[in-house]
Amino acid sequence: MDLLNTLVDKGLRRELPTREEALAVLATSDDDLLDVVAAAGKVRRHWFGRRVKLNYLVNLKSGLCPEDCSYCSQRLGSTTGILKYTWLKPDEASQAAAAGLAGGAKRVCLVASGRGPTDRDVDRVSETIKAIKDQNDGVEVCACLGLLSDGQAERLRDAGADAYNHNLNTSEGTYGDITTTHTYADRVDTVQKAHGAGLSACSGLIAGMGESDEDLVDVVYSLRELDPDSVPVNFLIPVEGTPLAKEWNLTPQRCLRILAMVRFVCPDVEVRIAGGREVHLRTMQPLALNLANSIFLGDYLTTEGQAGKADLEMIADAGFEVEGTDQVTLPEHRTEAAGAGCGSHEAGGCGSHESAGCGSHEGGGVCGTAAAAAPAAAPAGEPRTDLVAVRRRGAGTDLAPNA
Repeated sequence: MDLLNTLVDKGLRRELPTREEALAVLATSDDDLLDVVAAAGKVRRHWFGRRVKLNYLVNLKSGLCPEDCSYCSQRLGSTTGILKYTWLKPDEASQAAAAGLAGGAKRVCLVASGRGPTDRDVDRVSETIKAIKDQNDGVEVCACLGLLSDGQAERLRDAGADAYNHNLNTSEGTYGDITTTHTYADRVDTVQKAHGAGLSACSGLIAGMGESDEDLVDVVYSLRELDPDSVPVNFLIPVEGTPLAKEWNLTPQRCLRILAMVRFVCPDVEVRIAGGREVHLRTMQPLALNLANSIFLGDYLTTEGQAGKADLEMIADAGFEVEGTDQVTLPEHRTEAAGAGCGSHEAGGCGSHESAGCGSHEGGGVCGTAAAAAPAAAPAGEPRTDLVAVRRRGAGTDLAPNA
């Protein structure tokens, strides 16, 4: 297929595809899907080999959010029955992070619901970052705390944070349809603040909210322009009790095409499969590793993911390897541009997320919602509500985390 040959050539040269080419990827047929995956896989392997970076989410503060993001189980007025608790203490957060690191995670993503942090919140998170780094050599830490005020990104950097996550989520043209309490421009501003402070910027999207192909291409091109080091791709989990609970629009094939399009548009950045992979990719998850070079290990913010052991087995069985703390995530040209070596701890870098990245807090499909696998499958084409389970273990509970 001439389209795919062209996209591979452009991806290897870091050349931006045309909008028409990106839209054509989303419009390919299921008969051509394996060809699309193989083509995007060439680009992924060129820049990242067969390494898979593991990230681990710690939900520092769950629920109780004043924002009205339609996708989010922690939103104002949510009736989802999720865990609700205020800030974890630094030692509690460090203990939660240790489980993910023991399971092979390279990065810890510290997420808190809310519009954005107060200065006291930044102090609190700074203490948590120090506790995690003091107890774990080589760990990367990404913060995801919502909209940042002037100077807060610098304070997080000085505390030892490697990265900051804040997702764009959807196109500028449709943003007002999913959130009214803050704007698309607010999100762009926070990503730019993180960039300007020398943090590795992480920003991604949520697919499956009823958006058009044009909307998906718009947000991915906006992300390319912002130039984050990592792009988490979330697949909406339509959690009961949220306004988007009935939006079951994704198939495994659709998810693979979206990931391929993101890889072609952002060939040399860390593409992370974030919330929703277990629910929407299901048994096609191993195939998606040919497109993305990063995933989350274990559970998400408010929902359960598949067992951490199953994640590790999936990576090995698919012929990939877990990226070590001594390996640099990003290609050399990106680490040099960052000046400090993004993806390398020795150089002070980063290499990812998040997202797990969340957005301004958490999302029903933003930095996290995925679910544990269920034994019984729903009839073909039916919503897989059986795969959505509210998290009742790990951070904020007395039960051991899933890692």
